[in-house]
Amino acid sequence: MRTPGLLILLLIALLPLGGCYYMQAASGHLALMRAAEPIDRVLADPGIDTELTRALEQAQAIRRFAVETLGLPDNASYTRYADLGREAVVWNVVAVPEFSLAPKIWCFPVAGCLSYRGYFSEQRARRHATRLAAEGYHVQVGQVAAYSTLGRFADPLLNTMVSRGETYLAGIIFHELAHQQLYIADDTRFNEAYATAVEEHGTRLWLTHTGQAAALADYERLLARRGVLDALLERQRERLAALYASGLSAEEMRQAEAEAFQQLRLDYAEQRADWVEGPTFDGFFARPLNNAHLLAVATYRDLVPAFHRLIALSADMPDFHARAAELGALAPEARHAALAALLEGDLRLAACRGAQIAQASALGVAAQVAGCDGLQ
Repeated sequence: MRTPGLLILLLIALLPLGGCYYMQAASGHLALMRAAEPIDRVLADPGIDTELTRALEQAQAIRRFAVETLGLPDNASYTRYADLGREAVVWNVVAVPEFSLAPKIWCFPVAGCLSYRGYFSEQRARRHATRLAAEGYHVQVGQVAAYSTLGRFADPLLNTMVSRGETYLAGIIFHELAHQQLYIADDTRFNEAYATAVEEHGTRLWLTHTGQAAALADYERLLARRGVLDALLERQRERLAALYASGLSAEEMRQAEAEAFQQLRLDYAEQRADWVEGPTFDGFFARPLNNAHLLAVATYRDLVPAFHRLIALSADMPDFHARAAELGALAPEARHAALAALLEGDLRLAACRGAQIAQASALGVAAQVAGCDGLQ
């Protein structure tokens, strides 16, 4: 699962702070910006690959749709293209203390405090993760396909964004532009859930707008299965929270923790048995899992239903953005209390849509969720 929210901002302001981390962030971003050239110029190259031509033209249309239909910023972002010659633009390190479900927080000028730390070098990211693991942290290093500078730079389109198909490309452009639309300092969960909801809603609208019924059905199946994964990981967090509050010794908790992760794998295998066709999350479960993996997913996913509910309650997307900004302006405790209320209000709607999507998937047709609208 991708993690596209890394924020490396105002690099000139960071440089005087010193340190290898800020230097690699500055040099990595500046190298990316130097590699970018206007999309029109790339398309005019007679030697351009046919698939890249199609992807760049799709990106231009998606960008216009984002502005005109989703109310996202109209600026110079995604008007240039850079091929980085690698599969990820950055690598995020997530760390969680042992016997904890709260991620380690890193604080930066301008960007505020984040629950991850990004590197333009995979080797440097893994070195840092190894040091944290030696200190007793659970760690994860994840590839990132894109990041947002919140409109402070003209973010370029990257080969890491265009290489995974049109549905993915639309989603990631919507997600990153949403970060430019609204960003609340020191609240990663809010920012990523808001951007993910815009991504999912926007992708549905884009596939509908372009008449891609088969792609829309595939996307609905993906979202339904993400919901299954979210529920499994939430149940695992609940198991671990009870374990960490149990008063057992450290060795007993480590043993019980290992058993809990084994149960998680069994729970997934049970769900997976009914999935005749993709997508699946086999790759996620193929690796050694720890609390950092749980928290990396939760950061992006656990508040998404609240923002979908807010979209449903809004007159249009500009109204949604305004309502989300009002939530963001609240004090953190009040903000998350309001999101919790939205989550509670969305349960019946989510259950209805989930049931219809599951039934449609079994029949091999696109989901029809209009019958759930009376619950909104």
